[in-house]
This record gives sequence, structure tokens and C-alpha cells, in this order.
Amino acid sequence: MYQYDKHLDFHALGREIKRKREEKGWTQEYLAQLVNRTPRSIMYIENRGQYPSFDTFYQLVTLLEISVDQFFFPDKLNGESTCRKQIDVMLNSMDEKELTVMKHTAEGLQRARETEDA
Repeated sequence: MYQYDKHLDFHALGREIKRKREEKGWTQEYLAQLVNRTPRSIMYIENRGQYPSFDTFYQLVTLLEISVDQFFFPDKLNGESTCRKQIDVMLNSMDEKELTVMKHTAEGLQRARETEDA
């Protein structure tokens, strides 16, 4: 019988939760209040890779605007450069107005490259 053998290493995701929390200027205590957990449970998630409940996990990644694809599907991202992965994560956290600015910036860069090639 075949048994699925892949497991999520929550250490990397815990580090991302910590990074995003600190980026927002939030303390573990404040984040714990938002998701109805103790500061100690947030510390365990961030530093020890402890698995939270699904509900807590969902609250954390949505509050902190974390794209989980890189953690759930690392094999799909292996062919991409680290820079590309970082840009994708940043794009995932942008609103429509910011994405419009990024689109026009990319179009401008593309036109400049076409001008150089001509």
C-alpha cells in the first residue's frame, strides 16, 4: 500500500510569520491577542516550528499576508530564481493599485529593452 510521505516543515513558515509580524511592528503579545492564542504559542510557532490548528494557521497567514505556495509547493518553485520567488511573494501581498503600478513599470522596462535591441 502506498503512503504519502511528504510533510510540511513548519520551521520555515514560522520564520516567515515572525518576519512579517516584525515588519508590521507587532509584538508576539499583540498577534496572540488577534488570533486568540497565548504569546507563548506564537513563540513556539515562530521559533520551534510548532504546528498550529488550521484555524490559527489561516488567521496568521491572512493577517500577515503570507503566500503559502512557496511552503506547500516548493518543488514547483525550484526552477525559479530566488529573486523571482521574492518578487512573487511581494506581488501576492499588493492591492490592485500597487499591481497597476508594477504592471506599468514592467511594461516600461520591456519597451526600453525593445528600444535597445532595435
